[in-house]
Amino acid sequence: MLRTIEKTNRSAPGLDAQGLEGQIGNTPLLNLERTAVDYSLAEGVCLYAKAEWFNPGGSVKDRAALNIIREAEENGLLRPGMTLLDSTSGNTGIAYAMLGATRRYRVKLTVPANVSPERLSILRAYGAELILTDPLEGSDGALLEARRLAANDPSLFYANQYNNSSNWRAHYLTTANEIWDQTEGTLTHFVAGLGTGGTFTGTTRRLKALNPEILCYSAQPSSPFNGLEGWKHMETAIKPGIYDEGLADGNLTIRTEDAYDMARFLARNEGLFVGISSAAAVCAAVQLAQTLTQGLVVTVMPDSGMKYLGERFWTEA
Repeated sequence: MLRTIEKTNRSAPGLDAQGLEGQIGNTPLLNLERTAVDYSLAEGVCLYAKAEWFNPGGSVKDRAALNIIREAEENGLLRPGMTLLDSTSGNTGIAYAMLGATRRYRVKLTVPANVSPERLSILRAYGAELILTDPLEGSDGALLEARRLAANDPSLFYANQYNNSSNWRAHYLTTANEIWDQTEGTLTHFVAGLGTGGTFTGTTRRLKALNPEILCYSAQPSSPFNGLEGWKHMETAIKPGIYDEGLADGNLTIRTEDAYDMARFLARNEGLFVGISSAAAVCAAVQLAQTLTQGLVVTVMPDSGMKYLGERFWTEA
């Protein structure tokens, strides 16, 4: 039996240090100036991106996972001795596993069997129990398996990231406010990819509350068969309950090949080694920015390229 957390006072006096959870959020906002120039954006258009791999779990999903756990504890849904269950394509699972280790929860995850070996290794390193699902069914297959397990075991807390409002609230409370402060309220456009829909939904709702004139665009794969791990083709996928189709001012579609090209470009020209979904988000932001003559466009880069080291496209010309 895992022991419950007990509050202790083991901090050395005078030291300015935080625990792991205190490192989540407040990620840098990077100026993609070289990208703006090389992709021929108008001189009056600036392009920025949040570098979410600075979170301790290495991705934007640390924000959602922490808020899901905190709000579940506050509402009595997650208690000592319970096991946290969810489906994941990797990043949210890593965040759950990391936070489960710090908070002494077991973590059980349903994961498509074709996720990158790096992600599987990280999940196993944190001690998560993995149930690998049919790779041909993608994230939807993992989602259906998690639902089946949750229905048959009351000892599980089913985090249900696709339908849990704590997911989008994490971005309403943190991501959006950081972007607003970091741009001093001058952003004109926001772009984010759609996976669970949490980042786009929460950030958009807060930004529009701060300034209704900000235009917010969602982005998704151009085809149901794609290599944009973590993103959903909403027309053919199980739609997340937290996804609001009427929220976006416009929708952008990205080809896998273009995201691969952008990943190589960012590594070789901006010095940014980013993941596929990050490259796809920059593709979408560039696609939008190319239609503007003035503006400050911000997107979110969910993770770095460290979990995609085995991908062969890195060495392509």
